[in-house]
Amino acid sequence: MSNPKSHKSHHHYQPSTTTGNSEYEAGEGDPEVWANFNNSFKQVQSVLDRNRHLIQQVNENHQSRMHDNMVKNVSLIQELNGNINKVASIYSDLNSNFTDACQQRNRRDK
Repeated sequence: MSNPKSHKSHHHYQPSTTTGNSEYEAGEGDPEVWANFNNSFKQVQSVLDRNRHLIQQVNENHQSRMHDNMVKNVSLIQELNGNINKVASIYSDLNSNFTDACQQRNRRDK
């Protein structure tokens, strides 16, 4: 039986080229927008990978029941909390960038 904790599932975002818009169906589009999406998703994945490691450390420290390890968990959990805020911020920026790109495209297409 495989260990579910050791299984790493990485979902890589790949934009669909089927949008009903002939420009995008041809595989074109704004390369800068796609590069920004890709960069944002890579940042998120990096933070989530770090969080996975932090959670493993917190669990190990907790299971040890050693005072020093429990004290270390305070800073580890604070880092986790900060990382969650980072992910929320990246997604918020991604949403704003996507909205801006759509509005610019709509203005350009009129």
